[in-house]
Formats: sequence, structure tokens, C-alpha cells
Amino acid sequence: MDPLLTALARPFRSFPPDLLTALALFFAVAAGTLFYLSTPGNEPTNFLLFIAAGCITLNGLFDAIDGKVAVLSQRASARGDFLDHALDRYADVFIIGGLALSPWCRPPIGLLAVVGVLLTSYMGTQAQAVGCKRDYSGLLGRADRLALLIVFPVLQHIFLGTTVTLPYNLTILEIAMILFAVVGNITALQRFIGTLRWFSKQ
Repeated sequence: MDPLLTALARPFRSFPPDLLTALALFFAVAAGTLFYLSTPGNEPTNFLLFIAAGCITLNGLFDAIDGKVAVLSQRASARGDFLDHALDRYADVFIIGGLALSPWCRPPIGLLAVVGVLLTSYMGTQAQAVGCKRDYSGLLGRADRLALLIVFPVLQHIFLGTTVTLPYNLTILEIAMILFAVVGNITALQRFIGTLRWFSKQ
């Protein structure tokens, strides 16, 4: 993906990288808000799922190229890296939180999803904080989550008019949140174990 991201970043070289980071956060807030406002059984607000998926696509795009733009324009810095990761966590909370508080998801499932997402990111950056390299390994990274958050809202909207009933009356978006809860915590554990193994080799 690196050559593609570089090509996408080139037209934005004149933009301040921090502005692109802020735009990524803006689209995350918009996506979370749209999830929260969309309502099952209400056709006009159901369409908000499509718009939310588009906002997540833009969040992922700007989050992917802000660092590239910083490198291409020779403005890369530790401050920018810190800002990027800090705002990414806020973006995760707004997106997953918007879903967790929406009619599409039961609160306990939403809470576990938020925990899984935040612990995954925490373990990755904490590894770097103690001297190990930043850990992006594991089953479910941020790029994977964004891809699922683009696809699942569209599927949810498509299947609204069908008579398919999922076990325990789950919604399609709840299935995504369960994935974030279960696989996210597994990913956090993978990174935790990986860092402990790094310590054992020191």
C-alpha cells in the first residue's frame, strides 16, 4: 500500500499535516454522530449509515496520508506523530461510541467493543514507550477496523428490508462490535505477550 499512499499524499503536500490529522478527526466525529442519529425502521435516517461509511472512508484516507505528507514536505516531527496517535484514539471513541449509543447496538456490547479497541491501541504504543518498537501486530488493527466499519453499515442498510433474523436478534452492526470486543481483546493480548517476549530477550 505504501506506493499508493504516497501517490495519494502528493496532491496534499502544500497542506499542513496537522490539518489533515484534524480533518481525519472531523470525519470520525461526523461518522459517530450519524450512527447515533440513524434509526432502524426509519428510511430517511437509515440512509445515514451510507453517509457514515463515507465519513469513515475519509477518516481512514486522511489518517493514512497525514504522515506521508509530513515526510514528503519534510515536516515530520515527534509532535506530529504524538498528535496523530492521540487524535486517532479520540476518533476511535467517537466512531465506536456513536455506534455503542445508537439503536443499532446494545450498550454492553458497545462497551466491550470500546474496551477492545482502546486496549489494542494502548498495547501497541505502550510497547514503544518502554523501548520496544511500536507494535502493529495481531489479528485486528486500526486499518482492519475501519474496513469493517465501511462495509458493515452498508450491509446493515441493505438487509433492513429482508426477513433474515440473526441469532439473539443481533443486528449486523452488533456483529461488527462483537468482533471488535472479542478479536480486539485477543489482539491486545497478542501485543502484550509480544512485548513480554521482547523483555525476556533483553
